[in-house]
Amino acid sequence: MDRLTARVATTPASRALLALVAAVLLAAPAAVQADESEVVARSRSSAGQVVLRRVVGDLNAPWSLAPLPRGGALVTERTGRLLYVDNLDPGTARVFPVAGAPAVAVVGQGGLLDVVVSPDFPRDRLVYLSYAARSGGGAVTRVSRARLAGDSPSNLRLVEMEELFSLNRVVSTGHHFGSRLVFDNEGYLYITVGERGQREQAQNPASHQGTVVRLNPDGSVPASNPAIPGGAPGIFTWGHRNPQGAALNPTTGEVWIHEHGPRGGDEINVLSAGANYGWPRLTDGVAYSGRPIAEADSLPGFADPLVVWTPSIAPSGMAFVIGDRYPEWQGDVVVGALAGQHLRRVDLDADQRPQSQEVLFTGYARFRDVRQAPDGYLYVLTDGADGALLRLEAR
Repeated sequence: MDRLTARVATTPASRALLALVAAVLLAAPAAVQADESEVVARSRSSAGQVVLRRVVGDLNAPWSLAPLPRGGALVTERTGRLLYVDNLDPGTARVFPVAGAPAVAVVGQGGLLDVVVSPDFPRDRLVYLSYAARSGGGAVTRVSRARLAGDSPSNLRLVEMEELFSLNRVVSTGHHFGSRLVFDNEGYLYITVGERGQREQAQNPASHQGTVVRLNPDGSVPASNPAIPGGAPGIFTWGHRNPQGAALNPTTGEVWIHEHGPRGGDEINVLSAGANYGWPRLTDGVAYSGRPIAEADSLPGFADPLVVWTPSIAPSGMAFVIGDRYPEWQGDVVVGALAGQHLRRVDLDADQRPQSQEVLFTGYARFRDVRQAPDGYLYVLTDGADGALLRLEAR
């Protein structure tokens, strides 16, 4: 390496200047070190070292995170609380309860589930919630919206609550509520609905079980929805098992979902209007008893998955990566894993086809949700009675 040297006069003033420069240089490494406060986990990755930093802890079964356009976030706890986090900076964030959340059925996998805000939230302040609700001796997947009111973090509340969607069959089980929400670029609202453990209903278009429903923001059914013979109102796709992840592909404008298989056969699917995704006639998984379920690997008239995970990772939450926080992951998908207790990155090529996968933070926690906030960072929720909201940072 070439080196440039300079002759400096050794006057008292110059010696004082050299001492000052030396002090600055000695202090410089500490000044440029990454902030290690609140770091709870580390992992090696294609982007170098990545860490998770705690934003807030002491969450009780957190299920969903909705970053807000001007900072902060809303968080649901499956037990029924809606929370406001006033900022997403580790070490400084504060948590406030939001009054007026709907009554929920905390049964099995049910409770207060997903939360998203309107695409025009700064103007209309609308919040969309999915949850399990009691009905006729059982429980249904339901979606409502309300306006977030209040002039300070300590008095936030939901007002003008209105129901937009409710499962059209009451089911007594506490399984497979699905319940992710996502808006597309045209402003349509997509609702994932699990088959509630009654797998045959996923092939019954008259039932909402095992479907993705597409609605206008006010709950009405778009005229452009596919015509499915005998289909229940709002059905956009069917033949699903238990979709717990949904995200808008920023490159194609398509809605992608992932869903739990039985014993194996977790899937990522790209939604196509009117398509049948095959459950239970098509699956790479087997019954928990070990017996086969599917008729075949592929059949005419059914959509095939983009990605299959066997053994299961129990995926929950999903986000596409955009922006310059993680340049090596640009355009990829990051998914939370419950059973696998890790984050899973799926590397996509320019044609949106999966090329490889990367496992991060193995064994740290059950990851329930993954979202990218307007600040460009990925944020995750860990599951359980001691859940936390964490920020993923590349070092």
